[in-house]
Amino acid sequence: MRYLYCALFYVLVPFLVLRMLLRSRRAPAYRQRLAERFAHFDRGALDQTRPSIWVHAVSVGETIAAAPIIEALLLAYPDHQLVVTTTTPTGSERVLALFGTRVFHVYAPWDLPGATCRFLDAVRPSLLLLMETELWPNMIHYTAARGCPILLANARLSQRSALGYERVRGLTSPMLGKLTQVACQSAADGERFQQLGITADRVQLTGSIKFDISLGEELQASARQLRLACGADHRLALVAASTHAGEDEQILSAFCQVRARYADALLVLVPRHPERFDAVYQMAQESGFKVLRRSSAINPDSDTEVLLGDTMGELLLLLGVASVAIVGGSLVEHGGHNVLEAAAWGAPVVTGPYMFNFAEISDLMVNAGAMIRLDKPEDLTTCLLELLEQSGQRQQMGSAGLEVIGQNRGAKARLLAMIAELLPGKPA
Repeated sequence: MRYLYCALFYVLVPFLVLRMLLRSRRAPAYRQRLAERFAHFDRGALDQTRPSIWVHAVSVGETIAAAPIIEALLLAYPDHQLVVTTTTPTGSERVLALFGTRVFHVYAPWDLPGATCRFLDAVRPSLLLLMETELWPNMIHYTAARGCPILLANARLSQRSALGYERVRGLTSPMLGKLTQVACQSAADGERFQQLGITADRVQLTGSIKFDISLGEELQASARQLRLACGADHRLALVAASTHAGEDEQILSAFCQVRARYADALLVLVPRHPERFDAVYQMAQESGFKVLRRSSAINPDSDTEVLLGDTMGELLLLLGVASVAIVGGSLVEHGGHNVLEAAAWGAPVVTGPYMFNFAEISDLMVNAGAMIRLDKPEDLTTCLLELLEQSGQRQQMGSAGLEVIGQNRGAKARLLAMIAELLPGKPA
């Protein structure tokens, strides 16, 4: 079935290129470095004298999740070269911001036999570390064929995704069979992988590396300065993180009601994708708010009503302002985003009902009293008004979130132990 998949992929290549060009009208980065999608890049920049560890993360979320592991690998394996790939410009920007020249970064090749083999010829990895659910038949097939171990790290598999894989079992079963180890976030994830054919001896429960989140002193200092600048120490601040199309309207509508009761309230609105920054800015202005773009480099003040987070890599900082955090991707059927970044600041979390991509973490947070998961998106306004009235409840929810994080740390150490068993060399 993989041959049929390859034939279909080749047919789709012109349409993929066209899609990139169309998306580049709003986000020019999509048409830049297009050759890398076919594994054409400057091989001379690679250090051919050292073995490589290949880490593949799709976009911003996976890159941030992988960051502690990459930092640990740089420290533990100085004789190896870290090759980090992403598939989106935002993920690429995050890699460059976090690691600079300490890693070799290119876009991952599209999952075509020729492109994949060219990439492997250049990189020659000793280990492939895939983040979360990055499962590509040719990437896995040709990497395994070269004797390179493959570890699926921080693995998660929702019920919806498992059903999708089951429908094309002829393609997914051989692919999953080539994974060396799967480090699962939860027992439920492990059970779903086993139902798809992975043997139990290749599945380990490590927990989610997202619980190993750390707020550095520099970040905390920046957050304090931002809170002072926009007056968040004495007025209520809502932070809507990683919003998708269809959510900003709901959040701005709810914020209108919040402002009717709390006239000095602040909304920090952070769209997930940069190509939507301009549209959301216009939407907030048309709603009658005084809007400041974070990218303007002008400090917000007490007159700022909506701060638009239109910069990359600052979500964790902006969440440090929150009296209440609303996590996007959950008011529409996207599946939600990471709620632990808000919880790490001691902020109470509100999400919509659609959190199926983070079901286990969401259940932990809800059961601990750290998060409110709405039954329906229409309940957002009522929930926010009730929560903003109860400072004691907000404090209790924030403390509960910090406790959840503290109780579930340790995934990074367990994952590094698995890597040490798979790599030929020993850590320094």
